[in-house]
Amino acid sequence: MALLLALVFGLSIVAAGCGGDDGGDDAAPTATEEQPAETGGEATDCTGTVGIMGPFTGDAASIGQEQLNFAKFAVSRYNEENGTDFQLEEGDTQLDPSQASTVAQRFVSDDNILAVVGPAGSQEVEAVGPVFTRANLGFVSPSATRTSLTESGEFPTFYRVVPNDDAQGPTIGEFIANELDADEVFIIDDQTSYSTGLADSATQSLEGANITVRRDSVSQDQSDFSALVSRVGEADVVFLPWQLAAKAQVFGQQLREQDNDAVIFGSDGLFSEDFSLEGSYVSSFAPDIKAIEESAELVEAYEAEYGEFSSTFGPPSYAATWTVLEAIQQACQDGEASREAVAEAIGETDQEESILGQPIRFDDNGDVEGARFFIFQVQGKGEYELVGDDES
Repeated sequence: MALLLALVFGLSIVAAGCGGDDGGDDAAPTATEEQPAETGGEATDCTGTVGIMGPFTGDAASIGQEQLNFAKFAVSRYNEENGTDFQLEEGDTQLDPSQASTVAQRFVSDDNILAVVGPAGSQEVEAVGPVFTRANLGFVSPSATRTSLTESGEFPTFYRVVPNDDAQGPTIGEFIANELDADEVFIIDDQTSYSTGLADSATQSLEGANITVRRDSVSQDQSDFSALVSRVGEADVVFLPWQLAAKAQVFGQQLREQDNDAVIFGSDGLFSEDFSLEGSYVSSFAPDIKAIEESAELVEAYEAEYGEFSSTFGPPSYAATWTVLEAIQQACQDGEASREAVAEAIGETDQEESILGQPIRFDDNGDVEGARFFIFQVQGKGEYELVGDDES
């Protein structure tokens, strides 16, 4: 399927209104009056800060840094296009729920922060969700896929620009059944809520295709997988719904050292140059924009400033950041840039085009409409070939 990419620059806004009349958690930055806008209403200088949460250091830093840089890139381009001066406040979570909670409390205490991009992991969303909900703070994740995050209704200010695992599990299961022709699959979760949920979804899909499934579990802290590898046995495929790509690389190397040629299939968390076992497969919640002709200018501009990128984690961060900035700008135009108003504007997002090659609109649960997963075969470090995609 040909994927089209169009950069979303939004409406060119001459001036926008800021509210901030309530104080407390919903307080917004002070605005200064300017000339009336072309629509005839009064306009003010809209300023504010977007929080960005991600694993900027630690085992998942290669992914987190890419998400951070694409968020910076989005803020820079948005400000340039719209004459705004939005700022970005960083919060390093190391993919740890307890650290994410600490960052969330800091963000909530900062009245300048009107919305948040992130956090990255599903277990982190579960940790910060109650904090942001109480503060009416909208947050848009570029990579958290656990289905219950939206379907439970617990976090009404949470949104995501990627599909949920109700799409990923069946997509992976169908590919393994139809394209890899597997008879037996060994699934190993990493004990996080993201991993166990996705493992359950994939298991259901595989068993529905009459494929034998065996399950096991391992901690993210483990670094020697030789005993686990010995239990792979005669499985044709090993499915790793993990978040730490470097750990999967060690697992794969130890699997080969034991002369086991089972195919490794990784979830979206393994789409990183830290996992480079040739011939393996990874799923992704976003296309590889380098393979899209229309993205050439954006890719060139990004890499000129931040260097080369190889995973698909960055572009969704750009999309999430752009969505948040548009919502703040819309709330300003409506005259009330409170956190509650911004969260409401996020829910009303209606972008015809985006960096992800599709419109961005959210359903009533906060899931992006029409999203789908993509499947790539690993060709080497940072090299991938698209081998399948499916509508969710």
